[in-house]
Amino acid sequence: MQTVLHSDSRGSGLREQRSYRLVNMHGYRIVSIAGPLIQRFVTWEFVMHSALKYLALSSCAAVAVSIAFVAVSSAVATPDKYTVKVPGGLAFSEFRGYEGWQTIGVSHSETAIAVILGNPVMIAAYQSGIPGNGKPFPDGSKMAKIHWDPKKSTTAPGPTTVSGALQNVDFMEKDSKRFTDSGGWGWAAFEYDAATSTFKPATTADSPPQANDAKCGFACHTIVKTRDYVFTDYGKR
Repeated sequence: MQTVLHSDSRGSGLREQRSYRLVNMHGYRIVSIAGPLIQRFVTWEFVMHSALKYLALSSCAAVAVSIAFVAVSSAVATPDKYTVKVPGGLAFSEFRGYEGWQTIGVSHSETAIAVILGNPVMIAAYQSGIPGNGKPFPDGSKMAKIHWDPKKSTTAPGPTTVSGALQNVDFMEKDSKRFTDSGGWGWAAFEYDAATSTFKPATTADSPPQANDAKCGFACHTIVKTRDYVFTDYGKR
């Protein structure tokens, strides 16, 4: 802190001596003027309170900008899964909102635990008796199957298998005009990469093998052609 004395003469004939205080606070230089007349109206505590309030507001603004920058950076760093598409096949975006679809059923093998979900059109078809009544699913029916690694629960009171790391997500979509050479259904599989938190289309090296089309599930689903190519029953609830 530095103090500078300065004399000033007023029109009233009264000569006043002022004290200028220079204070460096957090990189800001604050000037306080103190004198017999001015001190009647402005105190050193008032000056400091105003200065600290300004600094606090400035700090809040800086924090807000930093948070916004981090949020934008994170959004840019992680690609949107709904931009992924199988070349010549289905796009992830055709199944937007699948995370909230109703459960049709579950499956469990030695290598994966899965939940099968259906969009409202698919669920309504099941509830009407399809495919057991011999009728086909209507166009617009969609299914999603999410696979996880099976793992033993560490919290359940007894031996229990639960979902572990995400493996992939498979889709089925009914469009009899679009998929005329695959039973009216289109299939797609997207592998999950935990290291980058991103999805990518499955390839011919994956299981099931997926080429640049929408037929990756057609071959194995032909054994349930009489059920309109659908394996899973709608679980009673």
